[in-house]
Amino acid sequence: MSTHPFDSAIELAHEAPDRWHGRTSEDYWNMVSPYGGATAGAMMQAMLRHPERRGTPLSFTLNFLAPIERGEFAIDTELVRANRNSQHWAVRLAQGGKVLAQAIAICAARRETWGKVEAARPEVPPAEQCAVAPPRKPDGFLQRYEFRIVRGKPFAVNEDSLSHVWVADNPPRALDFASLTALCDSFLPRIFLHRPDFVPIGTVSINIYFHAGPDALARQGAAPLLAVAQAQAFSDGHFDHHGHVWSSDGTLLATTQQLVWYKE
Repeated sequence: MSTHPFDSAIELAHEAPDRWHGRTSEDYWNMVSPYGGATAGAMMQAMLRHPERRGTPLSFTLNFLAPIERGEFAIDTELVRANRNSQHWAVRLAQGGKVLAQAIAICAARRETWGKVEAARPEVPPAEQCAVAPPRKPDGFLQRYEFRIVRGKPFAVNEDSLSHVWVADNPPRALDFASLTALCDSFLPRIFLHRPDFVPIGTVSINIYFHAGPDALARQGAAPLLAVAQAQAFSDGHFDHHGHVWSSDGTLLATTQQLVWYKE
């Protein structure tokens, strides 16, 4: 059985308890550097594979300091503090001794408690009733995801930046925390929902809160996720978005915020 492209992209060699080595993947290449979701997934994977990690991801905040170049990289993981129920981690990715991306994360033991979801999942047709959008590029990371756009036409002047999109790994892959982390960066850039012309963009920061545990991810399997997002503001060369990631059975798996730079 062949290795899934995403698993190859986040494959890591263990050098020491706190250090891992990986290599960028052409399958997940973007304009000038790797797709940010693949980088986030590799950094999440390093934390998940650390021998001292306990619990499952609760939050993950990643800042991109500079473009990552083709080739090898090192990821350092540090357990900053731990208590009975949670762990606080620092994760850094470097090339040539220079840190290019850094993250802080929390893992926690999940307990059965009272719960309520106030976010409202939009009413949309099931994924199988929606057409697959053709990839906008013949290679790179856009080939590695299948998008079924329900609301929000890219490179058009929409009334707002709200989008509803079914998204899945291509080829299909069972969901886990590393791939969910990557999928939280798969939203259409909000600026391309307001303007028909391409402008250079780059993600500055991603923040993810995980609202579901391993059982919910296992139930999802390889089925498409519903990704819902909308910007709050475009100003001074930056825009943001707030996103929700829903399972096919209506479970809120994650919420995410992102800050993106754009060039005029």
